[in-house]
Amino acid sequence: MIGEFFRQNKYAALVWLLLRLYLGITWLTLGIGKMTGGFNAEGFLRNAVANPVMREGSVVYPNYVAFLEHVALPYADVINVMIPLGEVLVGLGLIVGVLTCYAAFFAIVMNMSFLMAGTVSTNPWMIALSFFLLVAGANAGRYGGDRWVLPYIRHRLLGK
Repeated sequence: MIGEFFRQNKYAALVWLLLRLYLGITWLTLGIGKMTGGFNAEGFLRNAVANPVMREGSVVYPNYVAFLEHVALPYADVINVMIPLGEVLVGLGLIVGVLTCYAAFFAIVMNMSFLMAGTVSTNPWMIALSFFLLVAGANAGRYGGDRWVLPYIRHRLLGK
């Protein structure tokens, strides 16, 4: 019953619009700030490897720390482009309401990555809010570009 309300109700879609705009502006602002402010993730990555999230003397996310150490750090120049670009694209997707579920999914992926690296900040709050957009499905973009983009994709690209 609540799932149907989230996914089909036009009044719920207004709530999703407000939520999309809030999250989208937040992501866009963060991404533009990184693009124009000389963002460099290398120090953050080194710190995340040197000081991983611990619990009772054990590393909580050993696979993620290994990923940071062996993949992200050697390619920090790529990461320095991917993070700001990803934040801007997620922000634009949420603001315009195009491919909203994908934007919300990648917002959660980025927030989870930041959490596993040891940064709490607003990440849990943003994950929770983004999760609502995922549950809402296409209704989250009802008052946005998804109103036209999703039927186009279904008809032209999927032949349905």
